[in-house]
Amino acid sequence: MKRRLAREIAVQSMYQMEMNEVDANEAVTMLLTEAMEENEGEVELSDVDATRAFVLELVNGTWSRKEAIDGLLEDYLKGWQISRLSKVDRQVLRLATYEMIFRDDVPGKVAVNEAIELAKHFGSPESGKFVNGVLGKMIQDIDQLKSKR
Repeated sequence: MKRRLAREIAVQSMYQMEMNEVDANEAVTMLLTEAMEENEGEVELSDVDATRAFVLELVNGTWSRKEAIDGLLEDYLKGWQISRLSKVDRQVLRLATYEMIFRDDVPGKVAVNEAIELAKHFGSPESGKFVNGVLGKMIQDIDQLKSKR
């Protein structure tokens, strides 16, 4: 299983959930099927179950803590409100915050780097810099934030 692909599908799934009011299972199934059909992500059939399980873990974990995550992000969005962000940047920041704060299997710097790459891939030309700025401030307080979870 490629975690980068799983994160891409997770961001796209949360985008679908927010835009079309579908549930996590429906969004993940649709996007994973699409990825397999197009095979752009070089999805191997042997990896489908593991990828699906990991994506659902990311999406459900992020979505179930959305209010707490958005509250955290508001503290680091100087001059911005979470509701005013692009839908893509919002999902990328939510996923990265979830991985940084609520998971212990992802080093903070890895979550930040992955988020920057996702923002560059799916967002506007400035998204990578914006995500880096927000998460760069947050990672400085990572130990304190994790202790409050």
